Amino acid sequence: MYIYLPNSAFLGNIDPFLRSFDNTSPDRLEISTNKQWISIHPVVLCMVAALGLACKPENIVCQNIEAKSSHYLKRMKLFDLLGIKTTIEIVEHESAGRFIPLTQIAHSDQLTTFIREMIPLLHLSAEEAEPIRYVVSELTRNVFEHARSSSGAIVCAQYYKKSNTIRIGIVDRGIGIRNSIAESHRVTSDGEAIRLALTPGITGTTNRLGGTEFNAGAGLFFIKSIAKVNKNFFMIYSGTSMFKLLKNAGKTMRLHGDPFKDNYAMQNNFPEWQGTVVGVDVNLDSREEFTDLLKLIRETFVKSVQEKKKAHYKKAQYI
Repeated sequence: MYIYLPNSAFLGNIDPFLRSFDNTSPDRLEISTNKQWISIHPVVLCMVAALGLACKPENIVCQNIEAKSSHYLKRMKLFDLLGIKTTIEIVEHESAGRFIPLTQIAHSDQLTTFIREMIPLLHLSAEEAEPIRYVVSELTRNVFEHARSSSGAIVCAQYYKKSNTIRIGIVDRGIGIRNSIAESHRVTSDGEAIRLALTPGITGTTNRLGGTEFNAGAGLFFIKSIAKVNKNFFMIYSGTSMFKLLKNAGKTMRLHGDPFKDNYAMQNNFPEWQGTVVGVDVNLDSREEFTDLLKLIRETFVKSVQEKKKAHYKKAQYI
């Protein structure tokens, strides 16, 4: 496998980075970076780490990693997580409130620790931070409960003071969205599976509309909705398809049960990614009342499930 870290790879311009990914020779990974500097979204780091964890440390090669880039990768714990020996020495300043380095999560205790460390990054009150804490917890929990990823979930988060934004990445190398959704729903493509995964009330654990009391099929819908209300980017990549929620400059903000009614981009010809990649930006300047936001999300969820049930039973009368 080969992965190149460019000068810039954030959710708005992540497409070229994804297209440069080479998934051949899965037992070997070559990591290369821009020679001058790199500035990348946490989800990009998570992807590199997830690939590396599938290889033995001696089969990971780092090339053209110059001083600035190497120090950043070292501070974000990439080399430590992958077991790569390095002579790079850095002074580690306190990370609280600024970033959470690459973290591997395989069970609830590790997830609890990550969530506790993430809260200071939000720079919000406990009440305002609750929706974000909840959805990140649910998305990560889904990985080790449903994705069947041998390496668990790889997570990373960083706060950007200039834009007052927290950027979060959650990546796994599990069975992927299509295989997960197909256990309970009929799907013919990665893109179709992603659409269903983003639709509230659809979950791979059951074909029952609305999910179950334990799994409502709403985690991805919730995090996409938070990004939309805050006019930020959100992306999900699995198999050969990527869905990206684009920024909406309009003043009127409507949440849709069908993700294809959003301002979005969907492409289906990327190199195949085994597992799932989720990246989201949340701008903390948008001082929406988060309790009202949760209420709006829940109302949209209930309405979407009710409409699907109505359409399902109406269709059944004519069969």
